[in-house]
Amino acid sequence: MNAPFVPLADTIRLVDLADPNEIARIDAFVAHHPQGTPFHRPAWFISVARATGNQPLALVQERHGEIVALLPLDLIHSPIFGRLLASTGFAVGGGVLALPDADAAALFPVLEELALRHSCPTIELRGGVLPHEQGGWALKAQSHANFARPLAPEGPGADEAELLAIPRKQRAEVRRSLATDFTIETGSSERDRAAHYAVFCESYRNLGTPVFPRALIDAVLDAFGDEADILTVRHEGRPVSSVVSLYHRGVVMPYWGGGTHEARRLRANDRAYYELMLHARRRGCTVFDFGRSKTMSGAYQFKRNWGFEPEPLTYASWTAPGAAPRDADPTSSALSAKIALWQRLPLGIANRLGPWIARGIG
Repeated sequence: MNAPFVPLADTIRLVDLADPNEIARIDAFVAHHPQGTPFHRPAWFISVARATGNQPLALVQERHGEIVALLPLDLIHSPIFGRLLASTGFAVGGGVLALPDADAAALFPVLEELALRHSCPTIELRGGVLPHEQGGWALKAQSHANFARPLAPEGPGADEAELLAIPRKQRAEVRRSLATDFTIETGSSERDRAAHYAVFCESYRNLGTPVFPRALIDAVLDAFGDEADILTVRHEGRPVSSVVSLYHRGVVMPYWGGGTHEARRLRANDRAYYELMLHARRRGCTVFDFGRSKTMSGAYQFKRNWGFEPEPLTYASWTAPGAAPRDADPTSSALSAKIALWQRLPLGIANRLGPWIARGIG
């Protein structure tokens, strides 16, 4: 009598990220998974970790040698905020990416053990398959929302259709911006990068937020190649608004953007996002993903003014037994005084100190 067939159990292991074949396998899995995002790709989680002096990691669950679940990770160290294992670092998305028949829950105890092995008291999962609220895990819903909507179909009159899709009050602001003599530039050359980072630094200082190191932005642009670019609005030759965008499966994702103090008066940010909609559509994009914002924040209301509806996000965090929860939330009362102080710093000082702090925020 033949012995009954016993299927092989799934295996979970850390990936050797120095192996190009492993990188290719992860990229292929993300490319074919309907919930795959740019933040699951090695082009993101490896690039941002190395550019900020942190460590990239990836757990995979395999069956018969094939990936059935992926968890990309960045191990982030901050002398101010402590150590964090994030999926994924410096991203608004990530988390466990799994096939429907994968036992994704089996990844969580392995992840906890990995965090403890690296003396890391905190884990953050930004989307994907989430654990239950038990054993140190907590779910956070309604604190952030994402905003996305379709772009107008390409064809005659498409630019005007894009404008008409914007609610009346915001549309009036865009029309005013169209009357200003701006120059619009797109690309990823050194000129584009220098203009963007100058605007980005001023914008972040004005918000009271330490700015990311330019190496982080350069690393993402280099890793994504033609799937990322910069759109800059210039006024009288000076950059006043600029945004780095990612392109993924017909979706444009404006990600790192900002404007100078002058940009609001000139309505340069309004012009930048409208021009990005046109630029992305001409690239073949069909969806504009405005990204996440803190619920009821100024950015949240700004995106609603553009006609985007909020989609609530749920994140998960784990705190090691006996450890205090990590607090790097810019809206927390504990950080409000520090934000107010940062807003008053001279730009030169903020630009020198900011990258050192921001590389550990994650």
